[in-house]
Amino acid sequence: MALETEPWDLADRLSAPEAQAAYLEAAFEDGDPDLIVAAIGDVARARGMSSVAGSASVSREALYKAFRPGGNPTLATLASVMKALGYRLSVAPAAGGDSRPSAG
Repeated sequence: MALETEPWDLADRLSAPEAQAAYLEAAFEDGDPDLIVAAIGDVARARGMSSVAGSASVSREALYKAFRPGGNPTLATLASVMKALGYRLSVAPAAGGDSRPSAG
């Protein structure tokens, strides 16, 4: 008997804003750029790529291209999509890190 499977898409499980925020936070904490891009793309798909594209003033096709595996969105695209999703990019010192410039 063959095993039957169904397509699985994480975006289908990210309907709650709290889940989306936690997912993005975990991706940024990990720090892997590919994971961050994938997470932003997953949340954008969960919210509706066309809607996010319109709010970000970017074409839907450009968003799919930027946030596909191996995509490399520009900082401008990342910032506009994060804003469209209701988030902002910010800088904070790393845990246990020293944010002061080195003397030299």
